[in-house]
Amino acid sequence: MPVVRLFAAVLLSLGATLARAESLVLLTENLAPFNMSSNGSNFAKDDAVKGISADVMRAVCQRAGVECQMILRFPWDRVYQQALKDPGYGLFSTARTAEREPLFKWVGPIVSNDWVLLARSDSTVTVGSLQEAAKYRIGGYKGDAISQHLIDRGLAVETSLRDNENVKKLEKGQIDLWVTADPSGPYLARQEGLANTKVVHRFHTADLYLALNKDVPDALVQKLQTALDALRAEGALDKIKSSY
Repeated sequence: MPVVRLFAAVLLSLGATLARAESLVLLTENLAPFNMSSNGSNFAKDDAVKGISADVMRAVCQRAGVECQMILRFPWDRVYQQALKDPGYGLFSTARTAEREPLFKWVGPIVSNDWVLLARSDSTVTVGSLQEAAKYRIGGYKGDAISQHLIDRGLAVETSLRDNENVKKLEKGQIDLWVTADPSGPYLARQEGLANTKVVHRFHTADLYLALNKDVPDALVQKLQTALDALRAEGALDKIKSSY
């Protein structure tokens, strides 16, 4: 009888481990229109997290049969570090850079995002290259891959903890250019009351991914990737994007 009980306990433990392996906590931030809280706050959970990427990941988890809890928090550095350290956690929408490549396991791409320099519509600034942009005052989002891309190339970027602060700086003329993404940058600007912006330079197209903690099992990563690929082939991703 003790042996039977021990065997049963092992099975229960194994079952619990497998159950945990089939659930994930997916962290995100406010990056409209890809991921955002329904009421504009810096904290949201599950159905209160909306946007193109959020809806895609929700559909992927459902197709894969994986229980995914979504949590939106602020700031980006906090959720990035948590996904990096905690097993069973993931992060979206994430640029898959060379520096980040070995730090996570990846599912995607979920969506694509152009990296741009944005100015006010009445600005006379013209930029033909990133080197030409170096003579202007540039604002960016702290910890963001797009800002870091410029910093790594020797450009001075005045970073802000909240990206909407860059909208205000651009509106007030405190910066000449805002290094951001399209469509998320113009979308945020409109939400903040600055409708008149223009792209003065496009310098990169980034695919955005789900970055998973390295301890997430490979089989689970593949299950999510297979579900994403199937949804893309069926046209479901285009349908989600067009709804925004």
